[in-house]
Amino acid sequence: MPSFGFIWTDETIEHLDEHNISPEDFENVVCRPIGAGKSRSSGLPVAFGYTEDGRYFIAVYKMLDETTVLPVTAYKVNEP
Repeated sequence: MPSFGFIWTDETIEHLDEHNISPEDFENVVCRPIGAGKSRSSGLPVAFGYTEDGRYFIAVYKMLDETTVLPVTAYKVNEP
């Protein structure tokens, strides 16, 4: 499992909360994704996975360097 450091801002945490995603959910999916790729709209990296209560979502983020993640957004998506 990769070891990343996440940079959290109050704004990002509030934004994720609007989508009912916790920072812990986000970090778990980025570190242990079920699927990964790039965002079609932004070209940023994405990870797919589940919250602890079974909701499937996409996490969009920026890699600032090899180990530092800047969360951008996350939201529920349909399972593949």
